[in-house]
Amino acid sequence: MPKREAMNRIVGRTVLVTGATAGIGEACARAFAAFGARLVLCARREERLFELMETLIKEEGVEVKAAVLDVTDRGAVESWVKDLEDADFMPDVLVNNAGLARGLDPLFAGSVEDWEEMIDTNLKGLLYVTRAFVPRMVERDHGHVVNIGSIAGRWTYPKGAVYCATKFGVSAISEGLNIDLVGTKVRVSSVDPGLVETEFSEVRFRGDSERARKVYQGTTPLSPEDVADVVCWAVNAPEHVDIFNVVVMPTAQRHAFVLHKEG
Repeated sequence: MPKREAMNRIVGRTVLVTGATAGIGEACARAFAAFGARLVLCARREERLFELMETLIKEEGVEVKAAVLDVTDRGAVESWVKDLEDADFMPDVLVNNAGLARGLDPLFAGSVEDWEEMIDTNLKGLLYVTRAFVPRMVERDHGHVVNIGSIAGRWTYPKGAVYCATKFGVSAISEGLNIDLVGTKVRVSSVDPGLVETEFSEVRFRGDSERARKVYQGTTPLSPEDVADVVCWAVNAPEHVDIFNVVVMPTAQRHAFVLHKEG
């Protein structure tokens, strides 16, 4: 049987990545740039955002637009859509990556402020961005939404009830959006990683690097680039193929509660 050549269906497409300045978001931006996509990047950290933009323009020779944006600000999101429309730079791929965890406490002792930040970012922020951009995809009858979920949206772990609830919510939103888009050519994919070594734990523990390091100690977690590879693979599929859900874990992990650590 003749060998099938790998096809690049990403080149020339316009890809929006939220939370693009670190971890999975930055890795996705770099991976899509390597495929020759035009990029629309947003994040809250201005210096890192524009440094990444300049790097991708210089190293990959792609067009990049960047905006300092908090996805929890609905008005700012809606205004940004109009700016991109005016600039003829509307994305046909949306990677909803922006998200975070705060704290690791029993539900009855948790911080209400932490809960609100997770709900506002992981759920409401994702909804605001999706609501802003997907109608344009439906109008064009072309597009792809990739939601970065988590195995925490499948299995609830101790002291993570609210974070897990937000990721269960992302799973429900992905499934519901996919159903609602039947009859269109707009696709939906949910990529649900297990243990990934990013700034995630440092954010969760508010900069406690020592505590964050212990999460990954003695094991080989996924890298952000591993997850970005899966995201690009899903987007690169032929238009008639909808890769709806992918669960990706490091080989050392076989379940939310089954992780091999040396020693």
